[in-house]
Amino acid sequence: MNSSGHALSAQDERAISALLVSYGCAIDRRDWEKLRACFSDDCECDYGGFGKWTGPAAIVQYMKQVHADVGPTLHRITNIETEMQSGQAHARSYVDALLMPIHEGGPVHHGIGYYDDQLIRTGAGWRIARRQFVPVFLG
Repeated sequence: MNSSGHALSAQDERAISALLVSYGCAIDRRDWEKLRACFSDDCECDYGGFGKWTGPAAIVQYMKQVHADVGPTLHRITNIETEMQSGQAHARSYVDALLMPIHEGGPVHHGIGYYDDQLIRTGAGWRIARRQFVPVFLG
């Protein structure tokens, strides 16, 4: 709870958790419209060495490109913590992403880290407005 006494309701916490899980599922299903809907129109995403993007079209284009030459993927989003800070909704979630090869014997990619997100409530529900990815393991 912040100094103004506002806290996220249980319904808000569930909706934010569902949004963050939806992000991972959208990538795994290659559902680019669903992925686009996870972000606000003016989102800013910083994935460190992978890149920085402004706007959902830019991040969706990057994800399409990266996942075009891999096989099945599993993006697991867990340990979701939500809170209000200075009147803004924030979440930290862990990500464990496994990208399998498209052809047998190809490389397997595995990334583990966490997302620090600032979220906004829109007429269509919660959206990611700012995202920072912090890698812990990349292999």
